[in-house]
Amino acid sequence: MSAAIQILKRDALGRILLCSEGQRCWIRREIGGVRPWLRPIARHAMRRELRALWHLAGVPGVPTVLTCERDALDRSLLPGVSLAASAPTGAWFRHARRLLRALHRRGIAHNDLAKPENWLVLADGTAGVIDFQLAVLGPPRARWLRLMAREDLRHLLKHKRTFRPDELSPTELRLLARRSWAARTWRHLVKRLYNLLTRRVLRWSDREGRGLPAHRPAHRRAQRPGRGDRR
Repeated sequence: MSAAIQILKRDALGRILLCSEGQRCWIRREIGGVRPWLRPIARHAMRRELRALWHLAGVPGVPTVLTCERDALDRSLLPGVSLAASAPTGAWFRHARRLLRALHRRGIAHNDLAKPENWLVLADGTAGVIDFQLAVLGPPRARWLRLMAREDLRHLLKHKRTFRPDELSPTELRLLARRSWAARTWRHLVKRLYNLLTRRVLRWSDREGRGLPAHRPAHRRAQRPGRGDRR
């Protein structure tokens, strides 16, 4: 039996595919069709994701590596919908914070959690995280990794401010109000160039987390008009 394939995301660095065979479903990152001059970048991003997922093996809410080849990475499917397409509860945010702590204890900073599409509300109501192309690995107690972990948390709290602002604690409000020097540098010196490169040149999109129709919620949050939903 051949696998059925649905394209979830396509950009200059490859494709994200939903593959199914019988009752089995999985996600494939495929870079074989990438232009030759971009292939080293695509392979580097795929290796970063592979390394992060290996280090996070066994952490609930994180995909599991199934197989890896030179131009393809297969990982498990996390059934659910993106944060952008859901109405997360306070319990979901508490679980998401515990999930972040698990990532950081293993020396992984995700580095791309400002996108609600990279957060999942799983079928059981818990939190999941996908898309580790920009993840970094290092000693958990290293100062630079703790700085990046802090930014992961700030991005989660920004989403909480959007969806559950009444549940932000005084400590969380203070953290949101204090941007690190790295965040200020990114915002003022790097962000516009990064957006130009990824959106106009590489044509990255945030469609991967759109979710499977069977798991799509009946209602969406009014606070995010025009935002896409994602797996």
